[in-house]
Amino acid sequence: KLKISIEGHTDNVGTAASNLKLSQARAKAVMDAIAKAGVAGDRLASKGLGQTTPIADNRSDEGRAKNRRVELVKQP
Repeated sequence: KLKISIEGHTDNVGTAASNLKLSQARAKAVMDAIAKAGVAGDRLASKGLGQTTPIADNRSDEGRAKNRRVELVKQP
């Protein structure tokens, strides 16, 4: 019964619009792989958040690398 939101993120390199599109594609690719592994599609959702929620400083290569990520978030 577990439901998961798959959330894609990017660093701040590029435009906000292109980063949003990239993050959406990133999240969808992960969702598709999970579904292909046998998890029912109605238990999964994906969304891209672009560069809006960084977890590290975008002024360094290391920080930007940490911000390029996909997170799996348990849904109620």
